[in-house]
Amino acid sequence: MNNLNDPPGWNIRPDQREGGDGNKWNYALLVPMLGLAAFRWIWTRESQRQIQEVKERYDKDMKSITADLEGKYRETLIENRRTAAHLELELEKERHRVRGYRQALVSQSQQLLEERKQLQRDREALETEKARLLRSGVAAGLFRSVLEKENDWELRAMTVLKEFEVELVERQSAYCSVLLPRDRRLEMEKNLLIKAAKEPLAAELNMEADLEDIFKNDRHCADLMNVDKRKNGSLMWLYLRYWQLQVTLRKHKRAEEALLKAQPHLR
Repeated sequence: MNNLNDPPGWNIRPDQREGGDGNKWNYALLVPMLGLAAFRWIWTRESQRQIQEVKERYDKDMKSITADLEGKYRETLIENRRTAAHLELELEKERHRVRGYRQALVSQSQQLLEERKQLQRDREALETEKARLLRSGVAAGLFRSVLEKENDWELRAMTVLKEFEVELVERQSAYCSVLLPRDRRLEMEKNLLIKAAKEPLAAELNMEADLEDIFKNDRHCADLMNVDKRKNGSLMWLYLRYWQLQVTLRKHKRAEEALLKAQPHLR
C-alpha cells in the first residue's frame, strides 16, 4: 500500500533512479489532478443549480407580470367598451332629440306658411271688398274715413311690433353669443313675456304663446364670424311676418265692422 501520509517521500531525489520511487511520483501528480477535477465538477454543478434557480425565478416573475398586465389590459378594454357604449347611447338620444326638434320646426314652419297664405287670401278678399265699396258711391267716402282711422291703429300696432322685433333680435343675439351669460338671456325672455302680457295688441294677437314657442325652438345662429345680429334666428322671423299680416288683416276687418255698423243696409 502507498503511504500518502509521508510527504517527504513525494519529492524526487537525485539519487533515487530506480525501484519504487517512480510510483510515488505518479501518485504525487494524480492527487492534485483528482482534486482539481472534483473542484471543477462541484463548481460546475453548483453553477448549473444557481443558473436553474435564476431561470426558474425569472420565468415565475415573467408569468406573474404577464398575468398582471393581461388582467389590467382586460379591465381597461372592458371599461373602454362600456364607456363607448354609453357615449353611443347618449349620441343616439341626442340624434333623436335633434330630429324631433327639426321635425317640429318644419311642421311649425309649414303651419305658419299655410296661415300666411290664408291671411294673404283674406287680404285679397278685403281688397276686393274695399274696391267694391269705393265704387259704391255713398259708402266710398265713409269707408275711406274709417280706413284712415284704422291706418292710425295699424301704424301704432306696427310700432309695437317693431319694438318686439328689436328686442327679439337682441335676445337671439344673446342666445347665439358665447360671451353673454345664460342668465342675461333668460332675463330678456322674461321681460318680453311680461311686455306681451301687458300690451293689448300682443294679447289680441296671442303673442305670449308665440314668444314661448320661439324661446323653446328657435336655435338658429349664423356663423361665428357674423356681425349682423339680424342674420340670427329663423322661427322668430316667421312669427314677425305672421304678426304683421295679422295686423293688416285686423285693420281691414275693423274697418269693415265700423262701416257695417254705420251702414247696416250694407250687410
